[in-house]
Amino acid sequence: MTTPPFEPDPAGYLYEQMASHLAQRIASGELKPNTPLRGERDLAEEYGVSLGTARHATRLLRYRGLVVTVRSKGTYVAAARRSGEPLRHQ
Repeated sequence: MTTPPFEPDPAGYLYEQMASHLAQRIASGELKPNTPLRGERDLAEEYGVSLGTARHATRLLRYRGLVVTVRSKGTYVAAARRSGEPLRHQ
């Protein structure tokens, strides 16, 4: 299943829209659990946004439990959680 291209709405916050688009890519299976997420600089380039916007979007995904960041390793798509399982903060 392919996620539609990113088309930001000028009325909303760009980082939220980017995070939602990445979340859709995760939900569709395009970005698979336990695989590395592209670096923030690469994501900024891919989405045509500033590095700060990309960082804010990945921070939001981390807060939502959709990605995890491992120090000195990178950011990874989180493993699928079972219903009702609490988030683990790292």
